Amino acid sequence: IPESGHKYYLHFSTEDYRTGEDAGNCLATVLYPKKKSPPVVSIKCSHTKDQKEIQEEDNRLYQKMKHQNKPITGNNIPDSYGSIELALEPVWALAVAGSSSIMWQKSTETLGYFLAQVKSVRQWIRKDDFIEFDYTVLLHEIPTQEIISCHMRLTWLPGHPLKVKHFCAAQSHALDEGSGAESGSAAGPAAEKGANF
Repeated sequence: IPESGHKYYLHFSTEDYRTGEDAGNCLATVLYPKKKSPPVVSIKCSHTKDQKEIQEEDNRLYQKMKHQNKPITGNNIPDSYGSIELALEPVWALAVAGSSSIMWQKSTETLGYFLAQVKSVRQWIRKDDFIEFDYTVLLHEIPTQEIISCHMRLTWLPGHPLKVKHFCAAQSHALDEGSGAESGSAAGPAAEKGANF
């Protein structure tokens, strides 16, 4: 599109992250603007999984994480053999969801990203109903093959959008600005505790 950038039309299928079952089909348009900014995405999906069932799974996951006796912590997920401890699978699943927000903001027509590993994760105990985690994640940059380290603060409550605030630093790139206050970022006093962004 002259003066705007390149627009792509996509049709793709999705699968349940945990079970690998078919989760539906999606139609999307993606505009990569000429100026340096995240892609503009419009997407519509048909779901094969019942929404009530999804909500029940979310609530089970939430209750398990919310009612831990002590904060959840972990390192090197998956480990050097590609294994993930059963108890840390929910933490990994949230990392996948949260890091996808970072990858969306950083992606360009010529650069893409994959979550390679959670280097560390720590749960923050909150007084409200939200659950909150601090992550250090490693993203694999394609095609450069660089590994990018990002600090990610993630807050979540079932029925609400996942909120992600991040700061990334790359080996050969200048320091990359974080997520700021746009949609998808954590905001307010709860986002400030425990880490300096």
